[in-house]
Amino acid sequence: MNQAGLTGAEARRLIREGEWRGPTAGLAEDYAQANLVILPEACATDFTRFCTLNPKPCPVLGLTIRGNPHPEELAPGADLRSDVTRYRVYRDGNLAEEVTDIASLWREDFVAFLLGCSFTFEKALVRAGIPVRHLELGCNVPMFQTSVACHSAGPFAGPLVVTMRPIPASLVETASAVTSRFPRAHGAPVHSGDPSHLGIADLSRPDYGDPVPVLPGEVPSSGPVGSPPRQPSRARVFRW
Repeated sequence: MNQAGLTGAEARRLIREGEWRGPTAGLAEDYAQANLVILPEACATDFTRFCTLNPKPCPVLGLTIRGNPHPEELAPGADLRSDVTRYRVYRDGNLAEEVTDIASLWREDFVAFLLGCSFTFEKALVRAGIPVRHLELGCNVPMFQTSVACHSAGPFAGPLVVTMRPIPASLVETASAVTSRFPRAHGAPVHSGDPSHLGIADLSRPDYGDPVPVLPGEVPSSGPVGSPPRQPSRARVFRW
C-alpha cells in the first residue's frame, strides 16, 4: 500500500475500518491533517477565545455545528466519531480513557474544533531536502511540555507543548522558510537550539510521542503543537 499517496478519504476509511491504528505522519501526504478537540457547546466560547489568544499553537481550520459529527466543508464524508486512530477522553478535566471510537459517547451538545497540524508540512520539508527523523524511523514525532504558559481563557490554560524535529544546522533557515508558508499548520519553529530555553531537560524523554535521536551537527527545532490545559483541549507548540 502506498500510504503517502492515499487520498484523505481513503486514509479515513482505513482508520474507520480499523486497518490503520498508528500515527498518521506520512499518511495521505498531499492532504492537510488536523488535530481534533471536541467540547460541550457550553465550553465552546471560552475555547474559541483560547485559540484566538494562542493562534500559533491553536490555528483553527474549522468547527462543526452543534451536535453534527460531520465536518462537511473541510472533509466531505468524514465522521469525527470514528475517523481518528485514537481518542483521549477527559472527564472533569482529567484523562479518563483512550478509545478508538466515540459513537457511544457522542452528545447532541458537542462542538468539534479542527486545528492545524504540523504533519501537513512534512512533505514540503522532505521535498526541500530536509530529513524528517520520525518519518525515517516510522514512529511518532516527540512532543514536550515547555515552561512557557499559553494565554488562558476561562477554564482553559496550560503549558505550551512543542514537537521536536532534529535539523542539520545548515538547513535550519531553510526549514524555517518552508514551514513559514504553512501558518495554519503552526508555521515556522518557535525555537531552535538549546532546549533548556524552553524548560526541556532531556530530549530522550518526550512527554508524548516517541523519542528520536539528535545526531551530531543537528539542531533540535521546536514548533507549537498545543498545550494540555485543565480542560480537554490541546494547544500546540513546536520545537523544530
